[in-house]
Parts: sequence; C-alpha cells; structure tokens
Amino acid sequence: MEGTDAQICTAVLPWVVRVAWLVVPFSVGTAVADALDGRSAPVQVTAAALLWVGWAVVVGALLVPRPVGLVLARCGAAGALLAALVATDEPIDLAIGVTPAIAVLVVLLLPAVGEWFVNGAAYGYERRYLLRAPAPVLVGPLVFAGLLVPVSLVIGPLLVAARQWVIGALVTAVGGALAYVLGRALHSMTQRWAVLVPAGLVLKDHLALLDPVLFRRVDVESLRRAPADTDALDLTAGALGLALELDLRSPQHVDRMRPVRRSAEPFEARRLLFTPTRPAALLADAASRRFRVVDQVATPPPSTSSPS
Repeated sequence: MEGTDAQICTAVLPWVVRVAWLVVPFSVGTAVADALDGRSAPVQVTAAALLWVGWAVVVGALLVPRPVGLVLARCGAAGALLAALVATDEPIDLAIGVTPAIAVLVVLLLPAVGEWFVNGAAYGYERRYLLRAPAPVLVGPLVFAGLLVPVSLVIGPLLVAARQWVIGALVTAVGGALAYVLGRALHSMTQRWAVLVPAGLVLKDHLALLDPVLFRRVDVESLRRAPADTDALDLTAGALGLALELDLRSPQHVDRMRPVRRSAEPFEARRLLFTPTRPAALLADAASRRFRVVDQVATPPPSTSSPS
C-alpha cells in the first residue's frame, strides 16, 4: 500500500475488521449451536462458553492493538473459520457462517493491519515496520501453528464436558501446553521490526541479529530497493519479497545469527539487506525523516496515529 493507503490502514481497515468480528456470533455461533443441537447440555454450555470467551478475547485485541493482540486476533479468526467449516454442511449455511470469518482473517493478514497492531506499543516518534517471515516458516509451520492453537484449547474441555474425564483432562493439559508454546512462537514473529526512530533506523530481528542494531541517520549513505546483483550482507532470514538495501558511509559491526547453529557470526558490513512487509511505506517514511532514499516513490509518509 502506498500514499493515502496509510490513512486507510489507520482509519478504515481496523474498523472493517471490528465490524466484521461483531457479526461472527450471529453467523459462526448460530451454525455451531445448530450442530450441537443433539448434544448433552454440558457439551452445549461448554462450547458456548468457549466461543464467547474466544470472541471476547479478540474484541479486546481489536480495541487495544498490541503485538500480542495480533496473535490472539489471528488465532481467534482462524478458530472461528474452523468452527464454521466443521459445524455446517449445507452450502447456504456454510456461506453464511464462513464469510464473516474469512473476511476477518483476510483483513487481519494484511501487512498494513499487522503494522497497526505492532505500533500500538510504539514509543513517541518511532514507527515500527514488521519484517517478513522466513519462507520455510511461512509456507507451512506458521499456518499450521495458527490453526492448531485454537483447536488445542477447545478439544480438551469439550471431552471433559462429554464425561471423558481422563482423556479430557490429559488433552486439556497437553493442549494448553501446546497452545502456550505455539503462541510464544507466533508472538516472536511479531517482534521482528525495522524501526524508524529520531536517531536513525533500528533493525530488531532475533532470527538474523544477535541484538537490535541502531544505524544512525548521519551514518546512512542511502536507503533503496535492493538491486538484483547486490552483494550486501543478507539479514532477510530467508524471507521472500522485495528487500531493501541500507548503504552506510562506513562499515558497522553487526552480529548475524547463523540459521542452523543459532550462534552469532561477527561482520563489518557497509551494505545490508532486510525485508519489511511494506517496503514502499518505509521508504516514504524514511524520506520524510531526512534519509537519502534512492529511487523512492514520492508518497506521503504513513500516519503515526492509531485509531481508538
């Protein structure tokens, strides 16, 4: 997204996802209630309680955007979609139940919305730009983890409600532990940023760097879209998509993480690559902060305000 799309990010999209989520109890909830019509009262009550708790958690995440809220909202929307798919078999009912859940999930997966969440915890004049997930993680494990978190939290209590006491208690304990581990892994992916601060640019990426590194604006020669033949130090952690190249006036020390051994490897680098989810917006914002941006599309900087 470019130009006025920054205002769409901070003003329109959050309200789209909020309104769509308000519809979920009347679509997914109705479908689940119909599917549980022949079940025992404890199972129906437990299922209803789980749905309402999950719905309320996502409402809180959407009202107070934070990085952890992005994980909660995406997992909640994935859980709602799974519930609708499992609970309905008639085409019309399936369309009614699935459409709001799909709409919420699609909007939550937009880079601009992810940026809105992570900037809910930003300080002052800084602006955080999420970094792209590594390709090996994005194609499979990330999606699987997002779907497994809500499933692992629901199955155990439903088994207990169905009087499967032993297996239900075991599944509840294992599922809770699994959801915690997967939730932490998903949350760690929301902690990878390129941050524009008054002093310059900070790269914070535990997959590529041992520690966050500040590149002062006075030390930056230029910032640009990376050319295909660049020999810059690769800090993309294997992410796909357009990379940006940071060109420094003189070499700066960085400790790059080895992907296999998870140990640091020291480098003196003058050019570095990184992959924000919204490279054009970052370039526009950097230009407004007096960085020298090469081949940058002239667009207004993104707004630093967040909706209530």
